[in-house]
Amino acid sequence: MNYIKLSINVADMPEYMADVLTYELGEIGFSTFETENDTLIAYTKQTDFNEESLKEVAESQSLSSDLFLVEEVEDKDWNEEWEKNYFQPIVVDGGESKCVIHSSFHSDVPKADYDIVINPKMSFGTGHHETTSSMLRWILTDSMHGKSVLDMGCGTAVLGILAKMRGAGTVMGVDIDEWCKENATESVALNNVEMEIKLGDASILPTDEVFDVILANINRNILLADMDKYVNSLKKGGNLYMSGFYTEDIPVIREKAESLGLNFEDFKEKNNWVAVKFVK
Repeated sequence: MNYIKLSINVADMPEYMADVLTYELGEIGFSTFETENDTLIAYTKQTDFNEESLKEVAESQSLSSDLFLVEEVEDKDWNEEWEKNYFQPIVVDGGESKCVIHSSFHSDVPKADYDIVINPKMSFGTGHHETTSSMLRWILTDSMHGKSVLDMGCGTAVLGILAKMRGAGTVMGVDIDEWCKENATESVALNNVEMEIKLGDASILPTDEVFDVILANINRNILLADMDKYVNSLKKGGNLYMSGFYTEDIPVIREKAESLGLNFEDFKEKNNWVAVKFVK
């Protein structure tokens, strides 16, 4: 199977534009995203690619289509690509405990309280991005023992896996991308934990209050659009952790959350990316 790789130079754009483009591209079939230097990179299956829809996205944001580089890439050994170009073992320090995230192809792995094996393929969630590492720090800091957890937009499922290792009860991961669902399922097996993985978006979430903890590391626009569904699924007294946006986005996220009855508690920041915590 071949894929389309889309590269967008966002160096001269407002900081929020990468989030906007991620949301818009997700609406037209792109679902695996990464940021490299000043370039937003997105992937989709070649069979799902529509050039006219991509032009409409560019026009809707008053961007020149010259900024959009489209390439056809063959299916490949994504683990090998990550090993060569991106993914090295990383230790996330939560204060009282640490976790190390590495792949099955790594041999020299640092010691930590929690050891997580991830073969990322084309999915987001190795701990290297500031949003993921800040969410991991929340999981290391706060109690997960016996709690029901939702990992929304789970990617590799690294957040849900750490929550399970930290003593969570039932854990469910949801992602809109078939690649991510397959990758998350593999990650769960590699780490020998129990975690249900579902394909879909926020519309498939239960409307009754079933989760003690919801982890949502996505992007600002999707969080704003779907937050009401998260709140409907969250138990009274439960915690909602969200990331995928900048420090300056906290006021708009907070305004939406408080309008839904949530109370702001705190946030963790790394390189201006933040992960916020709200309590219902």
